[in-house]
Amino acid sequence: MGLFSTDATVPQSPKPSADGAFQAPNRHERAHCWEARDAFFKCLDHNGIIDSIKDHSLAGDTCGKEGQAFERDCASSWVQYFKKRRVMEHNKNQTLEKLKAEGVRPLPGGAGAPGNPPLTRQ
Repeated sequence: MGLFSTDATVPQSPKPSADGAFQAPNRHERAHCWEARDAFFKCLDHNGIIDSIKDHSLAGDTCGKEGQAFERDCASSWVQYFKKRRVMEHNKNQTLEKLKAEGVRPLPGGAGAPGNPPLTRQ
């Protein structure tokens, strides 16, 4: 693949609709975005980088190729959302692990957010 070649698997930039708003990505474009995101996050995990926004230069040095693909294949608002969500999920998991280490246990009956039972101290 040359510098100016075309590749049908690379999604095009969003096109404006008749009212001027951009068209939402189709299923194939979303899947392509998610694949690029997963590759970027796998590289970050491999290099011990949690926050690619705060550690932008380190993330660029170690995962530049994957980061460029992620930013190319996803809408910029999605890129920012996924990066922030990654940090939020990490912080949530760290907090849950800390609580479990302190002896906190789930409430009986499963009253809580789906997938996350509420915790109580023993």
